[in-house]
Amino acid sequence: MLSYSSVLEAGLEKIIHYTIYLMEVKLRNWQVSDIPALVKLGDNLNIARNMTNGFPSPYTCESAERFIALASHDRPRKIQAILFDNKVCGSIGIYPQFDIFKLNAELAYWLGEPYWGKGIMNQAVRLMCDYAFSSWKLQRIYARPFGRNTASQRVLEKAGFTLEYSLQNNLFKDGKLEDELCYGLRNPNFKV
Repeated sequence: MLSYSSVLEAGLEKIIHYTIYLMEVKLRNWQVSDIPALVKLGDNLNIARNMTNGFPSPYTCESAERFIALASHDRPRKIQAILFDNKVCGSIGIYPQFDIFKLNAELAYWLGEPYWGKGIMNQAVRLMCDYAFSSWKLQRIYARPFGRNTASQRVLEKAGFTLEYSLQNNLFKDGKLEDELCYGLRNPNFKV
């Protein structure tokens, strides 16, 4: 059996940390009992400024109740709670498209500010993409972060997404024109 010091000497500290880390991030269905955490984390202008205008600000108990009702409607579930150390820390959703775009799905997510910079969203994106590719017939998953949201761009790049296009001044948020980027991830196992 390896001691901790021999593991460090063998240079395996990163591998062990990463394995433990992977087990801490989970996705699960939203529950009514999540309302207090959802309100506490979601009522944050730093999150709202990087979301569409459909994201409520301020984020109230009524907003959370409506959201959880919506998230509980679909089968398979398209919107999941992100858990870190078994605590709700954010939300992630996959939105399959239709008509000629039916082999594509849009990915959207947010993470509570106390959890930023810990690598949680990178793992949540990977988990959601695996779930989406196994639950729907998808050839591509894409996400559209604001051009100024470099943290979200890094998350997508670390999860294997590549930049597909950039549209200058394509979005209008809080009275300002914003750049739109589109990142895509292709399903390596897709067959027509």
